[in-house]
This record gives sequence, C-alpha cells and structure tokens, in this order.
Amino acid sequence: MQSAVEVRDLTVAYRENPVLWDVDLDVMPGTLMAIVGPNGAGKTTLIKAILGLIKPAAGRIRILGKPYQKVASSVGYVPQRGSVDWDFPTSVMDVVLMGLYGRLGWIRRPGQSEHQVAISALKKVEMDDYSDRQISQLSGGQQQRVFLARALVQDADVYLMDEPLQGVDATTEHAIIEILHSLRSSGKTVLVVHHDLQTVTSYFDEVLLLNIRRIVSGPVSEVFTDENLRHTYGGRVAIIKNPA
Repeated sequence: MQSAVEVRDLTVAYRENPVLWDVDLDVMPGTLMAIVGPNGAGKTTLIKAILGLIKPAAGRIRILGKPYQKVASSVGYVPQRGSVDWDFPTSVMDVVLMGLYGRLGWIRRPGQSEHQVAISALKKVEMDDYSDRQISQLSGGQQQRVFLARALVQDADVYLMDEPLQGVDATTEHAIIEILHSLRSSGKTVLVVHHDLQTVTSYFDEVLLLNIRRIVSGPVSEVFTDENLRHTYGGRVAIIKNPA
C-alpha cells in the first residue's frame, strides 16, 4: 500500500543550524499519529516542511505519492493558535469558508451549498451557534474548534495539525479527539503535533518520537516505551501512562 505521507532523508537548517536531520518517515492511510518531542525538536518544522512552507536543505517529501503542490486540495492544515492573528476582523463563518477556497478559487464567491457545508462542519465542532460571531470574541478553545471546522470542510485525505489540544479545556479536548478518531475511522490520515505524553497511549495509534532526528516511529504499543522516551528527551522525563 502506498504511504499517505512519505519523508526521505529530510534535512532542514536555519542558517547553519540543523533543525531536522536526515529524517525518514512513512505514514500509511488511515493512521492517527502523534508527533512527540521536546521543545526545539523540529516538530512544527516537520509539519511546515511537509506542507511546502519551508524549503528543506535536502530530502524528498511525498503526499499520496506526489509533491504537495500537486495534492494541496487533499491536505488540511490546523496551525498553532499562537501563529494566528486573532484580531483580524472576520467572522466564524468566513474563517470556515476559507477552507473551501482551494475548491472554489479566489474569484468565485461561496454560495448556498458552500454555506451548508460550513454549517455542517461547525455543527461537528459544536460551534454552529457562533457562525456570525467575530473570531476575536471567542475563547481559545472556541477558536481552535473553528480552525478545526475550517480544515474539515476541505474533506481532505491527509490532515496536519500543530498542537490542536494546546491550551484548550477538557470539554474541547474531548470533542477534538472524537473528531480525530472519526477522521481515522473514515480512512483519513492525521498527523498531530502533541505535547501531553500522558495521553498518547489513549489518543493515538502510532507515534513519531522526534528530537532533530527521528528517534523511532511506529505503533504506540510497540515504540512508546520508557527507554525510547528517555532517548528522545535526554533522560529527563518521567511518564505515568494513562491506562485508558
């Protein structure tokens, strides 16, 4: 079976400092994978490199067997909350409709059918009552739900999410995880930068342990071990794994 995401010999450097070094990764269709590692490990850089937002110094990246530019409409992206200008004057509905621009182009205006798709996505994240609200008026968890809805309207095959659970309340976290599991169940591939080591075993199928280099990747039950975590975090980590 062809990989949904294939990374070969990926190296990314800022000036002369390597941020990612010779990373290999294969993610099969229908996988829900966590990307885990310490601060500065290159997790966000990996996501941006896969999306073509950062030019690598070396290596090759394929999504669904092709360069990102040829399958961009099949890829959904949820950025870090901290990278978004939440003061930009726009409504919740407008933000979600932005996820359809790849299908519509920048000239054609969204019609009734596109608005129905957006409302359906907002219902999935329980934000349909906020469609006319300014994005700046929402809480952090609500903003994260809206950006998830924007990705959902794309009906993508591959989703890349950069810390979607960072700073959200328990109710929002549970809602987002249910959606991620639903995407996985429908055959979508989801890569999630994740910071909470306690929930990896209960939330994800597979995990990539990253610290500039790929330490290990594979099924959580096989590779999310104390030894691999110590290797990833330099021996300075204590994990109490969630038995659920």
